[in-house]
Amino acid sequence: MLYNFPSKINTLLLIEQSSIVTILIITVSFFLILLILGIRKSFKLKAENEKLSKKRSIQSDQDNKEYKDFTEGHLYDN
Repeated sequence: MLYNFPSKINTLLLIEQSSIVTILIITVSFFLILLILGIRKSFKLKAENEKLSKKRSIQSDQDNKEYKDFTEGHLYDN
């Protein structure tokens, strides 16, 4: 009776290969979806960053223009 005991434990703890493969497929597909969404978000953020960078450089160019005195054309009595 004792010699049969380990055999019974092994059969209870045995997991079928198909269930392991199913669990692995579900896990891999979940992380693959997360990876794809992360890469997509990264590209969107990069494009937004470039757009804001261009906008900032245009704004900076406008700010760096020499100040032009608009009162030169007016007839002020000094």
